[in-house]
Amino acid sequence: MEYFEIIGGKKLAGTIDVRGSKNATTPILAATVLTSGECVISNIPLIEDVYRMLEILESMGVTVTWEGERTVRICAKDLDPTKIDLQIVKKLRSSILLLGSLSARADKFKIAHPGGCTIGKRPVGTHFDALEKMGVTTTQDEDCYHVNASKRKAGKVVLQEFSVTATENAMMLAATLPGTTIIKIAACEPHVEDLGKFLVSMGAKISGLGTHTLEIVGCENLGGAAHEIIADANEAATFLIMGVATKSPITVNGAHEDHLDIVLERLRQFGADFKIEKDSITVIPVDSLKAIDKIDTRTYPGVPSDVQQPLGVLATQAVGKTMIFDTIFEGRFNYLSELEKMGAKAIVLNPHQALISGPVKLRGSSIKSFDLRAGASLIIAALCAKGTTTIDEIYQVDRGYERIEERLAKLGADIKRVSK
Repeated sequence: MEYFEIIGGKKLAGTIDVRGSKNATTPILAATVLTSGECVISNIPLIEDVYRMLEILESMGVTVTWEGERTVRICAKDLDPTKIDLQIVKKLRSSILLLGSLSARADKFKIAHPGGCTIGKRPVGTHFDALEKMGVTTTQDEDCYHVNASKRKAGKVVLQEFSVTATENAMMLAATLPGTTIIKIAACEPHVEDLGKFLVSMGAKISGLGTHTLEIVGCENLGGAAHEIIADANEAATFLIMGVATKSPITVNGAHEDHLDIVLERLRQFGADFKIEKDSITVIPVDSLKAIDKIDTRTYPGVPSDVQQPLGVLATQAVGKTMIFDTIFEGRFNYLSELEKMGAKAIVLNPHQALISGPVKLRGSSIKSFDLRAGASLIIAALCAKGTTTIDEIYQVDRGYERIEERLAKLGADIKRVSK
């Protein structure tokens, strides 16, 4: 058991690099089992979710060889889904992505119900409905999903919602099926597009990447491929908001404007200013911030739900009231109870709406992280606060942010990881 100890109130300065996208890495790792050829994946973030996905692959006989700090060579020639480690699957939400990739390689298999953050209900009906339209049937018991993919086929898939992982599952299966599959109401996030580019490099033909309609001509014998993971836009947004909230001139290397358009627009509405270059964005500190009427999370290209919590912390430092609508998840406001311990003025109106008033002088407190993005947000709050803050349950942060305390310390943050 470990926790973060943070002494806040200090200005930060310097440059921080954005690591590879967590949300691109896990589906691309899942996609490596679509082929018996070797795949080389680079710019991998060294985070818990990635390690767990690699462990799941290895449990099924997949060979994983590290070649340098952030590059792995993967070969699924000897894939055996019957050997999958169900206990690890239960700990990882991203394991749901194996539904699509294993359906392409195995006629029948089972997979445990996935774990992950407690940020609200994440129904998997959209996944099952999409796969069923491609001939895959699924039943479930108390512990596992039982999948029959023996009649898999190309077809037309209209998703029930803009689900990122359901889109990715459908894409992976379609990439291996002879004929043409059309996926409508598809998610179009940059990491979905990144998966598509990887599938193309393996031999699939995909048109419509970056849009809500995909046309995929599959290839029964996909080959191995090399691919570099894109930078993590959610991590970039976290560091930019951190710079704005602490009034610190932070340069975020790997932050790309075209992946952050709406986030930057909302931050400008708060009064923030930036210097934007080709491969970096620098926060230009401002004296005061003003609240904005409303922040509502949407599917891409809207404000990501993953950025709602950091923006909520920022709202505590702005003059006025900010209404936050999280239209995607009903459990994203659990961090507000922890912020209130630090002196924040926040009212949860219902599972999808909260009102935050500012500015307030946050004070150090003992708090805990309920999920990945909440943990990162509370770090921002602790850096803004006067005094010492301790944050428990930091395993959640480690799931998505690589050694964040070491990277922030290089910016001048007084933060350390402490073992109980």
